[in-house]
Amino acid sequence: MTGFTVRPLTSEHWPEVERIFAAGIATGHATFEAAPPTWAAFDAGKVREHRFVAVDDDGRVLGWAAASAVSDRCAYAGVVEHSVYVDPAARGRGVGSALLDALLDSAAAGGIWTVQAGIFPENTASIALHTAAGFRLVGTRERLGRMTYGPLADQWRDVLLMEKRL
Repeated sequence: MTGFTVRPLTSEHWPEVERIFAAGIATGHATFEAAPPTWAAFDAGKVREHRFVAVDDDGRVLGWAAASAVSDRCAYAGVVEHSVYVDPAARGRGVGSALLDALLDSAAAGGIWTVQAGIFPENTASIALHTAAGFRLVGTRERLGRMTYGPLADQWRDVLLMEKRL
């Protein structure tokens, strides 16, 4: 994990975070979203205490991780869903692991008891990352949503639900 540091994600990082988000979307195996949100929508939807970027020695963002509440019901106050995206040029350097570790540490310190992820079964790198971090497969949510873009447009997609109890 040399050559980069993990720090809180702020608005100044948004252009590079947006670029990395768009690269993930282009794979067709990262999200149902067809385009990155605006900064305002991202900022409003992600918990500030649980969002991070990995930045190299030149200040370039190599990846990001962020969490959002799964519900506004008080019974679910300690449950978040998260995302981890790594720049294609930075894969294999431990960026995803470092970001996920930072997010898990902040979640534990912040009273979160469950961190979950929805992952397309085809995204084997994300499954491996989460498995290595101690997440377990809870189940498969079959035909959860239909893609609206790309080569898989109009196809129903399964989503694996993985979680880690803190």
